[in-house]
Amino acid sequence: MSFNLEFKDINEKRELAQENYTINDLLRELGLSSQTVVAKQNGELAIEETVINDGDEIKLIQIIYGG
Repeated sequence: MSFNLEFKDINEKRELAQENYTINDLLRELGLSSQTVVAKQNGELAIEETVINDGDEIKLIQIIYGG
């Protein structure tokens, strides 16, 4: 079971590491924070607790701070 991940220069198919693997698990694995990254699952905004399913398209978008 796998999903597709798109983030910056990354565009790859990844295996689901465990059952009930969440956006939060993925962020932790990549060393990212939900305070600096927004996740989309199959084109829809996803919260940290969202479970990633087989075949999902996950896109992580870096939040830009500034003023």
